[in-house]
Amino acid sequence: MASLAVVRLRGSIKKRKEVLDTLRMLGLTRVNHCVIVPDTPSYRGMLQKAKDLITWGEVEPATVEALLRHRGELVGGRKLTEEEAKRLGYSSLSELAKVICEGKTRVEGLKKVFRLHPPRKGLISIKHPFGHGGDLGYRGKAINDLILRMI
Repeated sequence: MASLAVVRLRGSIKKRKEVLDTLRMLGLTRVNHCVIVPDTPSYRGMLQKAKDLITWGEVEPATVEALLRHRGELVGGRKLTEEEAKRLGYSSLSELAKVICEGKTRVEGLKKVFRLHPPRKGLISIKHPFGHGGDLGYRGKAINDLILRMI
């Protein structure tokens, strides 16, 4: 099973309660937050419901490792390091990234949300879907480029 990276791009003004509840269940409470979820039908349905506020795609282990290295936090606010990864039971951050990419997203002691910067060189349009020249919705492997610009 693969994993999907989900990034929130738009705010919550004038949005339906069901969509906001879905975002809260995903853990995306603010703009430029990112979570990694397993690629299951239930999560796909949640992403489809909130497609006008988020973008998502298949994430690669190298991108997850960069996320963990630069933006990973432990519960309590401590930064995730190689030593902390060993305390969690993994030999390195790259092994932890591979485990997360395989679909095990809940690592005990690791925060679910990655707080990112706005993307370097900006976004194209947060009002149009990715397939029509915008930034919203499903973007496939291109999510890796976006996340690397946001770290």
